[in-house]
Amino acid sequence: MKCALVTGASGGIGSAIAKRLAQDGFYVVVHAHQNLVKAEQVVDDILAKGGRAQALAFDVTDRQACALALQALTEQHPVQVLVNNAGIHDDAVFPGMREDQWDRVVAVSLNGFFNVTQPLTLPMIRKRWGRIINISSVAALMGNRGQVNYSAAKGALHAASKSLALELASRGITVNAVAPGIIETDMIEGHFDADLIKKLVPMQRAGRAQEVADLVGFLASEQAAYISGQVISINGAMI
Repeated sequence: MKCALVTGASGGIGSAIAKRLAQDGFYVVVHAHQNLVKAEQVVDDILAKGGRAQALAFDVTDRQACALALQALTEQHPVQVLVNNAGIHDDAVFPGMREDQWDRVVAVSLNGFFNVTQPLTLPMIRKRWGRIINISSVAALMGNRGQVNYSAAKGALHAASKSLALELASRGITVNAVAPGIIETDMIEGHFDADLIKKLVPMQRAGRAQEVADLVGFLASEQAAYISGQVISINGAMI
């Protein structure tokens, strides 16, 4: 049984991805930082449906904590599917953006990608099979007011995904980015009402977390072995 690690899996999109991968037969490590209780609830849901999973808490911005947690994990369950889903918003117009707002967002989305992915690449190379899927955002493709920090971090993740895909292509490892648009999660509450969504999204609705999870499930499968180095949008024709 292959093992999949989903970072930020206590949130709406992450939990849907974790459940989909468990449904597809992976042993799923449901990661959280501060919300371990919610991650454990996701694990309980997976176990109740006959899947296998465990919860794991660490701070993706803490390089040493990542290394220790991943070393302990891979001794028991070598990770062959990694979904880098952890990310935060801390929005502000750029002239008024504080240094800590920039640093925190970049630290989670971009530094977190390095801290989690880099220790896991060599074991994947040894197995000559792996899937690295980085969850990005439509903001990285078209920009968004008040999200210069978030757009910058996710845009850098696109470039990193393409470069890493080239490095790992001959080793049976694919690397792709998934860029969701407006998705029904707690994160969008208070930001997008129904009228605004209809104006912004040609399909006139928000996407569902399960739809993102289904795309990730496909990219993690054997059927997606020839897809690598791509940024795949799922946004209802926004762009």
